[in-house]
Amino acid sequence: MGRALDWELHQVDGSVIRAHQHAAGAIREAIDPLSMFSPTEQVQQREALGWSKGGFSTKIHLRCDGNGLPITFVVTVGQRHEAVVFESLMEQGAIKRAGSGRPRIRPKRVVADKGYSSGKIRHYLRRRGIRFTIPRKATEKHRGKFDKTLYRQRNRVERCFNRLKQFRRVATRYEKKAENYLAMLTLASIVLWLQF
Repeated sequence: MGRALDWELHQVDGSVIRAHQHAAGAIREAIDPLSMFSPTEQVQQREALGWSKGGFSTKIHLRCDGNGLPITFVVTVGQRHEAVVFESLMEQGAIKRAGSGRPRIRPKRVVADKGYSSGKIRHYLRRRGIRFTIPRKATEKHRGKFDKTLYRQRNRVERCFNRLKQFRRVATRYEKKAENYLAMLTLASIVLWLQF
């Protein structure tokens, strides 16, 4: 039997995944004529396919536990910033407790890189009683103590991405539909948990 899930420290990060040319061309369905996005942009948002510096891509936003195992993830278009989906990443991934009670969802501390450095994210974490280790940007005024030892443990989320990308269907997106790509990502995560 593997070790228990670590609720002390969770890491979050995002990684861009190149989409194969055959991933394009999902059937357009239920286009909203009142949307501020064009029909093409609506399909890109729904199917999590967009353009970033690396070309046609999808971005995986991942939250992993202190052991470096995936807890939950969100897929978006490749150019989406990490801070935009942080709250939805933290609100999903509830895990049933061994005894009675509500499923657990909140870690004691979150470690993230400068991409998550914003007053909104810090306020969100404080409101929920979650401590955080997020370096501040050079342009931010408030400075304070920063625990470099805890921040070094952020490499676990990078290693988790590395292990997930060893699965070919995760490393390169071939699926036209976001739900199919999420299924591949879920299967890869299950395999990582079984190997743990």
